Amino acid sequence: MSQADPNCLFCKIVEGTIPSRKVYEDEEILVFHDIHPWAPVHFLMIPKRHVTSLAHVGDEHAPLLGRMLALAPRLALQEGCRPYPEGGHRVVINTGAEGGQEVHHLHVHVMGGPRPWLKG
Repeated sequence: MSQADPNCLFCKIVEGTIPSRKVYEDEEILVFHDIHPWAPVHFLMIPKRHVTSLAHVGDEHAPLLGRMLALAPRLALQEGCRPYPEGGHRVVINTGAEGGQEVHHLHVHVMGGPRPWLKG
């Protein structure tokens, strides 16, 4: 896993050369609002270190992915999703061209809010 890809949009967001509306940040994870939201609540969770896709994840990434998924429900509530079971949120990881991945830096979409949404 390399530190950063100089041509990667999300690596540039991590570096601060492209602005974002941050939701959360720690040493390993950056979370920011999607610029083209599909739902009333829509944010992206990314590892700060460049990982191309879920297809490039190995056992060494398990703790990071676990932290990201454990953080998602708390941030979903913080950003306006209603609590489970009446509310809730959706977690999506697009992988590869046929999986709909547009930015080749691993990212987790977290979406929620009143239905219907534009996509999903």
